[in-house]
Amino acid sequence: MRSSESQQTEITAPEQIGVKNVKTKQLFPNPHNPRMLFDREPMEVLRESIKKVGILVPLTVYWASKRNHWTILDGQRRWMCAKAIGMDEVPVNQVAEPTLVENIVTMFQIHKLREDWELMPTALKLEVLMEELDEKREKQLSQLTGLDTAVVMRCKKLLSYPKKYQDMMLHHEPSKRIKADFFIELYAVRNDREVNKFQWFAKDRFTKRMLAKYLHPAPTIKAVTDFRIIKQEISNAIKHGKRREISKRLHDFTMSNELDIDHLKIPEADLSAEARKLSRSVINLLDQVRSLDVDSFLGEESLWVNLESLVKVINEKLSEAGRRTKK
Repeated sequence: MRSSESQQTEITAPEQIGVKNVKTKQLFPNPHNPRMLFDREPMEVLRESIKKVGILVPLTVYWASKRNHWTILDGQRRWMCAKAIGMDEVPVNQVAEPTLVENIVTMFQIHKLREDWELMPTALKLEVLMEELDEKREKQLSQLTGLDTAVVMRCKKLLSYPKKYQDMMLHHEPSKRIKADFFIELYAVRNDREVNKFQWFAKDRFTKRMLAKYLHPAPTIKAVTDFRIIKQEISNAIKHGKRREISKRLHDFTMSNELDIDHLKIPEADLSAEARKLSRSVINLLDQVRSLDVDSFLGEESLWVNLESLVKVINEKLSEAGRRTKK
């Protein structure tokens, strides 16, 4: 059943119990930690810092009654470093055992002012909250977790991908990890309503081929923002009535590692898009000129000179267009 906004705001952090020292080996990571990736380089920096000055900020832990052990709510990186350098005990701040929802919400709120997590692990824990609370609205999820609404929307896009693609964003080696931005930018083309009507199109095959073109030694998708250009070329072609041609061009582009995004350009469609853009600018200018208070701008000579020049150029272009039309 959907939780109301008033119910959501009642979710609070677990009650604090007190500070103590706990044996390092008696602590266990939080199974609901949205942070799943711990890259080697920043961990080495933290480990060296702990070697020199120790752990200055106690870990936040709770006693997991079902598992019968201490669970880390905040401070897993500090604990991992403490284990690595052989620290026998670590300082902890014990809090009451949280519910599943409290656990995940607390993890989000603890970390929201720190270094950002990778987006895919964040999305996976957001998915748990969505299922537990039967809540999918971006605004409500944003208020609950402290994540920006835009981040929530990006997470939901990632959750639309099959697990095999999600796993690519979770690779333990940063050099082999596919950035979430690739799949977020691809989403607009992969889920385009018109593209999905193309007879040859299949989402997973298309995604696989886009990855191949992106990861190729001589990539023909050179940046994730190329998908914005692809989307625009498709939209231009559809609006200009070139559905069949753009379908074939997109198919050939998809199946070839050699063809780049210039292959998608249809000159007539590009011109049509440029004409629409120019028309919108002309309409905006026309509205501004119509509403202009002449008396208020009588002393602004440069304005009237520029308007006069504009009228002259417009008349020249209209005359040229008329002559070419008669031919």
